Amino acid sequence: MKKLLLSILIVGTATFANAQKSEVAEAKKKWGIFSLTSNSQAFEKKMVALNAGLVNTDNAIANEKSKDLAEAWVYRALFASSIAVTDTVDEANSLAKQKIAEEAIPKAKALDTKGAEKDNIANAEVNIQNAIITRGMRAYAKKDYKTALTVFEQLVTINPKDTAMYLNAGVTARLLENYPLAVQHFKKYLSFNTKEAKDIYAETISITLDKLKDTTAGMALINEALAKFPDDAGLIGSQTDIYIATGDIVKSQESLNKLIAKDANKAVYHYLMGDTYYKQALLIQEDRKKIDTKKVKEFDAATAKMMALIDQSLPFYKKSIEIDPKFVPALETLKQIYAFKGDTASYDDVKKRLDAIPAN
Repeated sequence: MKKLLLSILIVGTATFANAQKSEVAEAKKKWGIFSLTSNSQAFEKKMVALNAGLVNTDNAIANEKSKDLAEAWVYRALFASSIAVTDTVDEANSLAKQKIAEEAIPKAKALDTKGAEKDNIANAEVNIQNAIITRGMRAYAKKDYKTALTVFEQLVTINPKDTAMYLNAGVTARLLENYPLAVQHFKKYLSFNTKEAKDIYAETISITLDKLKDTTAGMALINEALAKFPDDAGLIGSQTDIYIATGDIVKSQESLNKLIAKDANKAVYHYLMGDTYYKQALLIQEDRKKIDTKKVKEFDAATAKMMALIDQSLPFYKKSIEIDPKFVPALETLKQIYAFKGDTASYDDVKKRLDAIPAN
């Protein structure tokens, strides 16, 4: 009798072990079906199929005989990560399943010594990244920028070469008015030399100068950008503004003279050269407003200096519209100058030109 019971126990144990191995086989089967049909399935059916497959892996890893099978952990990672990326309705469930996948992946990698499952493991890792990205984009769309920033920073930690996420993090930090962090992420983005670099340089320079009030760092960024985009008018203009603000007009004019020598038919170069004089005049005008009206000599001296600078700017603005008669920045500045000087005929002529230019 004892012998018979022992035989029954042995058979029972073997049957249970086979049952657990069949859980892995069932998980593989369900994954294959899901992969073929998921695109045509409604959300509810997808979730049912994925949860059913995950249950098979729950059973497989719970048994001593199958808990060390690489496939048990690989398919666990696949099902859990797929739920994480698919479930856009229940965020708590998405996060819970992501955690399961994140715990399963290292175990799968350790057991998959021959690399037979590397593609499936990579698929699960991509699912996790996509789940996080989707979560971040949802938060951003809801204007929950704090959550979105946390998500985007998590993603650059996972994938330090993901340029889009550095850009997303920079934009979101700027919306939160965390300007140092925005600059940090934009600089990292710029280090990859992407095609949008020129625009991001402009934004980073603007934040550095206008929000952080850091002229030194701003000029360093401008010089870095000009090394890559030497003919960019916006960058040259920003450089000119700093030179004027710091009183280093000579450097600005040296830079512009080199550009004019290189291509004398660019209206913007002459316009910017005019700015080196006109913007100085505007600074003097601001200082002149502070002079006591009783100090006639001081007031007149400031006025004379201001007018001399305006007169020096005029030939360059005129050259600019000679090259390009529809160059609006030069026309607008000339209109201001002629109004200030009381030159009605010239003012009317410039205004007529501006009015004739179609609005964009």
